[in-house]
Amino acid sequence: MTPTPPPSAPYRERFVGLEIPVPLLDGRQRPYINLDNAASTPPLRSVRDGVNQFLDYYASVHRGTGFKSQLSTWAFEQARHRCLEFVGADPHTHTCVFIKNTTEAINKLARRMALDPQDVVLTTTMEHHSDDLPWRAVCQVRHVGLLPDGRLDEDDFDRQLAEHNGRVKLVAVTGASNVTGYLNPLHRLARKAHAAGAWIVADCAQLAPHRPVDVRGDADPEHLDFVALSAHKMYAPYGTGALIGRKAFFESGVPDAVGGGTVEVVTIDDVAWAGPPDREEAGSPNVVGAVAWALAIAELQSIGMAAVAQHEAELTEHALRRLAAVPGLQLYGDPDPARAAERLGVIPFSLHGRSHFEIAAILGNEHGIGVRSGCFCAHPYVLHLLGLDREQAAESRRRILEGDRRDMPGMVRASFGLYNTLQEVDVLVEALLAITRGEVSGHYTQDPQTGEYVPEARVFDFPSVLPQLG
Repeated sequence: MTPTPPPSAPYRERFVGLEIPVPLLDGRQRPYINLDNAASTPPLRSVRDGVNQFLDYYASVHRGTGFKSQLSTWAFEQARHRCLEFVGADPHTHTCVFIKNTTEAINKLARRMALDPQDVVLTTTMEHHSDDLPWRAVCQVRHVGLLPDGRLDEDDFDRQLAEHNGRVKLVAVTGASNVTGYLNPLHRLARKAHAAGAWIVADCAQLAPHRPVDVRGDADPEHLDFVALSAHKMYAPYGTGALIGRKAFFESGVPDAVGGGTVEVVTIDDVAWAGPPDREEAGSPNVVGAVAWALAIAELQSIGMAAVAQHEAELTEHALRRLAAVPGLQLYGDPDPARAAERLGVIPFSLHGRSHFEIAAILGNEHGIGVRSGCFCAHPYVLHLLGLDREQAAESRRRILEGDRRDMPGMVRASFGLYNTLQEVDVLVEALLAITRGEVSGHYTQDPQTGEYVPEARVFDFPSVLPQLG
């Protein structure tokens, strides 16, 4: 009889590669502990196995007459339907445009909206760069401020919405922060945006793997006009993402990328564009990625997003309690374990007297723990959390542009996935306690250009792990 897994590990058997050992600096090997899920996630076993099965039948999609082509087309469109269903979108009124990731989705929307240079997109200071920089290229961007602890200042949101009344065409806001795990009140913000005559796009890349997403019907004043999300954060890292929005929007205008698959008919003098989503998916699509994502969605739905949230809240509560006892460790965002269920399991921290680059290097090389350090593609947000003023931020920018990142502001981020366990949290805490006691075996040097720390004389033998690529 297979033993029942402990309460802290109810989902581990569903994932691939969790027990793979990695080499440590002292020559030992240890199963890898991945606490970098806010960046990307490992595949579910059902995703890997389903993709392998599908590859036996893979062929080009749309217009192919052979059995494999028709089967692949059916699978691809089933995947599209699954994505729409996952966010509560009606396939009669909404469409799902497959692209590479959330970054490409928001860039596509920025190009397709045909904004005037005087139009305003209202976003926030907590956004990932992907929900900020695309808008700067096409219109005026205004950033809603933050409270001292990093939460959205909703009073400032209201003020700016009123100040730019009539010019705000779109509100662009993250569903959940990839830095602090804060959840934003998407539907309340949507109601305010619609009352001001604006649309809203929700960056759900960080939210969707951990909480339900519901776009709601257009008649609901709290509906979401567009959502963007990525499969690689949802246990299907096969290179696809989606922009989901109203069909009517995509039925007008010229596609931002044109070519094969985007047209109904082409003459020397004219082009008749296809309807959505085809007109938005130029070239051969990532069919395998779409199928992988549909398989992951099916698995998450079978588990239930409420169960996902409960498991990750247990991890977060345990982590916040234990990390608070590490000498010299500072938590950013909400450090209260009692509110763990009101946020995602994304925990940024720093250790007094140590560079965030150095902490991440020691955790990886000596403890087999994968975390992330730096600013997490959210520079303004991290600077706010660190309490840097404009002068300090300007000095940091000057040094970075001169090629010196040794003192680059940042923090360490641990982020949980569905498969992580309480025991893995304990390993992280014990590793940090060892660092505070000076129990570091390697001698590390810092690369001024990258800021990263590397243990001396360590060279990874990557070709021995993947000899096919060596």
